[in-house]
Amino acid sequence: MTAPRRPGNLPLPLVTPAADGARRHRLPSRRLVAGLLTGGLGLTLAGCVTPFSGQPPGLVGGGPQDDDDDSIGDGTVRVALILPLSASGAGGAAARDLRNAAEMALTEFDDPQIRLVVKDDRGAASEARSAAQDAIAEGAELVLGPLFAASVQSAGDVARENRVPMIAFSTDASVARQGVYLMGFLPRDEVARIAAHAARENRRDIAALIPESGYGEVAEAAFRRAADARGLRIIAQERYRPGSPQDAVGRLSNAIAGSSPRADALFIPDTPDSMPAVGRALSQANFDPARVKPIGTGVWNDPSVLSLPALRGGWFAAPPQAGFDAFAQRFRERFGSDPVRIASLAYDAVSLAAALTRTQGEQRFAEGILTDSSGFAGADGVFRFNQDGSNDRGYAVYEVRDGEAATISPAPQSLEA
Repeated sequence: MTAPRRPGNLPLPLVTPAADGARRHRLPSRRLVAGLLTGGLGLTLAGCVTPFSGQPPGLVGGGPQDDDDDSIGDGTVRVALILPLSASGAGGAAARDLRNAAEMALTEFDDPQIRLVVKDDRGAASEARSAAQDAIAEGAELVLGPLFAASVQSAGDVARENRVPMIAFSTDASVARQGVYLMGFLPRDEVARIAAHAARENRRDIAALIPESGYGEVAEAAFRRAADARGLRIIAQERYRPGSPQDAVGRLSNAIAGSSPRADALFIPDTPDSMPAVGRALSQANFDPARVKPIGTGVWNDPSVLSLPALRGGWFAAPPQAGFDAFAQRFRERFGSDPVRIASLAYDAVSLAAALTRTQGEQRFAEGILTDSSGFAGADGVFRFNQDGSNDRGYAVYEVRDGEAATISPAPQSLEA
C-alpha cells in the first residue's frame, strides 16, 4: 500500500445531494477532507453484537444540563455524543479514544458551526436512554453514538420518538432502524465482499470453521446469504468454542487437509484473541493454505493473525487502510497514543455533522440528506446510510503476505445505486 499523503494533499470529497439530482462534490475544508470519514473491527466489543431486550420507551424528560457534561466547540448547532466513557475494560478505553477523535475532528475543521456535548452512558442501556433524553431536551439536533447495541436500542427509541436522527457506532445491524443509522463496519458487507472475490477467483467449494460467538453467528448467517447470491457451495462446516478449535478442525480435516482436499477455500470469521489457536490446530492437521485458501473478515487485520503460517496467502475484506493510517498518525501526535481501530468512526461522524451544517442549511440532518444514495467519502472509503439505518461501505480485499496485509483488490471509489 502506498504511504498516506499529508492532510493538505488528500482531496477526499464529501458527496452531498445536488438540487437537480445529479452527484456533486463539495470540499467544505481542506483540513476536513484530509481525514474525512473504520473490523475490519480492530476492536471486537461483545456489547456491539449482543441483541438487546430492554425496557419499553418512555417520554422524554426535561431537566437542566448535567454539569459533568463535556462540551467541545462553541457553534450554535448542538450535537450530542453519547459514549460509555466510565465503563470498565475495553469499552471504556474505546470510548475515550472515540471522544478524543471527535475533539480532533472539530479542531481540524475550519470554523465549525456545531457545539458537541459529550455525555457518559456508563455502558448501561438505561443511562444511554437518560443521556438521549437530556440531550434532546437541551436542544440537540443530532445524536452521535452510543457504542453498545443495547444502548443504541434504548437511546434510539428516545431519538425516534422525538424525530432526532442518530448516528451510532454499533456493528450490530439488528439495532438499525429508520432514523437510527449505524456508522460501524457491518460484518455482512465484509463477508459479501470476500465471498464475491472468492467467486471471481473460482474458489467455489467452501468449508467453514465458525466460532460459537456473537460475531461468529452474524458472520455465518451473512456468509450463507452471500454464498447463495454468488453460487458458492458450503460443502462442510464445523463450530467450536473460541480458543478450543482442535476437535472441530479434526472433524473438518477430510474436507480441508491432505493431498486432495474437497474444499478450495476455508472461511474462518474469528478474532485475534482466538485465531492463534485456530492457526495451530490447522497446522497440526497438515492444512496447506496453498491448496485451500483461507478467507475471512476485517478482524484478521491484526499482527497476531497476519503472522500465522496457516493463513499465509489468505484473503480478507476490510476498509481501505491508508486513510486510517493518516488519521492515526495525527491522533498519535495530538494525544500521544495509538487510537483503537474504531476511533475514526467518531472523527468521521463529527466531520460529517460539521460539513452538513455548513453546506445544507436548515435541512442539514434531514433524512433525505443523510440517506442520499451518492453517499460520502472519507478516510475509511466511501459509505452511505440506508433508510433502514444500515450502511453500505466500499471494502478492499487483502492478502496475508509475510506478516502484513497487501491490497489485492482496492476498495471501490463509488457505490453502485
